[in-house]
Amino acid sequence: MTGENLLGVPPTLLNPDDDVVEALGDRPLSREELEAVVRRFPTSSLVWALLSDRAFESGEVIASYAFARVGYHRGLDALRKGGWRGQGPVPWSHEPNRGVLRSLYALRRAAEVIGEDDEVTRLSDFLEMSDPSAAEAIETANFRAAQAAAPTATEGL
Repeated sequence: MTGENLLGVPPTLLNPDDDVVEALGDRPLSREELEAVVRRFPTSSLVWALLSDRAFESGEVIASYAFARVGYHRGLDALRKGGWRGQGPVPWSHEPNRGVLRSLYALRRAAEVIGEDDEVTRLSDFLEMSDPSAAEAIETANFRAAQAAAPTATEGL
């Protein structure tokens, strides 16, 4: 697969949600802080994806799956509202699309851990068809975030 849009379907570009971005700020939020944001913006797939990530990092795979499932469905709602008709690109490069793609990724990750193989295949295909570069971009961002949060060798000396 080359990542080219062979269907000729225009990409779906979601509208920015500046209020959510402002509420998230520029620092990692605790689970409690993320829950407060999701109470304010329950339709934001990005906030649900971040909650899923936080739960997954804490070893709460079932909670991670549940949060990601909500983010996935909120993302489908947003895509449909944005004109998506079940096919065509959803580019990672368009930042407002990232919540949907992160929810897809988080749901696939949790489904894999719990052994839901058919779901993993379906979500892998959906993510690949949306944007072949999305999974790698998410993994790179998660790796960088983990590295930034890790204590250095000199801390605590």
